[in-house]
Amino acid sequence: MSDSPAPLADPHLVYDPVAGDGPKDVVILGSTGSIGTQAIDLVLRNPDRFRVTGLSANGGRVDLLAEQAHRLRAGTVAVARKDVVPALREALAARYGAGEPLPEILAGPRAATQLAAADSAQCHTVLNGITGSIGLAPTLAALEAGHTLALANKESLIVGGPLVKALAKPGQIIPVDSEHAALFQALAAGTRADVRKLVVTASGGPFRGRTKEELASVTVEDALAHPTWAMGPVITVNSATLVNKGLEVIEAHLLYDISFDRIEVVVHPQSYVHSMVEFTDGSTVAQATPPDMRGPIAIGLGWPERVPGAAPAFDWSAASTWEFFPLDDEAFPSVGLARHVGRLAGTAPAVFNAANEECVDAFLRGALPFSGIMDTVTRVVEEHGTPVTGTSPTVSDVLEAETWARTRARELTMRTASAEARA
Repeated sequence: MSDSPAPLADPHLVYDPVAGDGPKDVVILGSTGSIGTQAIDLVLRNPDRFRVTGLSANGGRVDLLAEQAHRLRAGTVAVARKDVVPALREALAARYGAGEPLPEILAGPRAATQLAAADSAQCHTVLNGITGSIGLAPTLAALEAGHTLALANKESLIVGGPLVKALAKPGQIIPVDSEHAALFQALAAGTRADVRKLVVTASGGPFRGRTKEELASVTVEDALAHPTWAMGPVITVNSATLVNKGLEVIEAHLLYDISFDRIEVVVHPQSYVHSMVEFTDGSTVAQATPPDMRGPIAIGLGWPERVPGAAPAFDWSAASTWEFFPLDDEAFPSVGLARHVGRLAGTAPAVFNAANEECVDAFLRGALPFSGIMDTVTRVVEEHGTPVTGTSPTVSDVLEAETWARTRARELTMRTASAEARA
């Protein structure tokens, strides 16, 4: 019933790096993004449980990064953009008092990876909240360094699944995606042999109920108007196309060692039930909370302990309605395509993800229509064909496949834009 020897994420196994007394030392990658800012809120409310030793960000929000470092007294700050280092130093100096030591600054494309590989004396858990496949190198570095990995960067697992599986020790990865944190918790209700299938829920995004024809004319503003979650633009568009759900199906396959035919997607507009596990005796265990990412983040940082008051709970005295609908595969073909590339394995998931990132960028710039995102990704995947490397690509294989996919997606996008201009 399984496809490999053991799952990556197992709530029954606790991987615990050597830790001293006191709060757990945490490194937050992507600290100025949605996941990072909510994680910092959680840490600041629980200083007896967590201590942030390092922060990383791309560098687009220097003032916020400096403010975070000052409030958390982080020892190291990493930025991907070297050009913002002078502004970062100035912002830090403005916040720290005379005689206070400023944090160490790491800068450059590998800065987050350097931070993720920090000495175990300075880091117990790495929260990878980076968006996109650039999160792969930090993920591998955190695992190789022996840290617990709280994984919110689904793309690193998608594009580098075999590489991650080769490095991760049992229990070393705790998923932070709301769906996978839900599955992680629900799986604790039974043994691996008890599981019949995983049920991943989807809000349906802003276009639930629309036909394929109706989706052809939607705008960027329409796509960014998510009904239940506040996220960054890339993730929000992925939710509108349901690419995020396709990525989550691949991620569930890799994390929990469940075959694709036993992973189901259902639409649940309220986003109260974050996912479910159906067991062999016919019972289904669902994990439910109001939509708030601080709950899954708390699971990632605190497991096997729970963090009291991490996120709001339901008011069970108030009436509410919870709905579930089947997925419309014709209007949203992304999940089916993701299953296809997941079964192909090798570099196919990396090609799927890279092409999608390029197409989403083009859509946000107004260079590609909404329906063109999946049309282009599908064509790139088809042209890539069956991966030569099978299920064991190297880092070089993944990077080469990504580069090809991005280049080809840009070519097709430009061709689409030219054709529309002539029309």
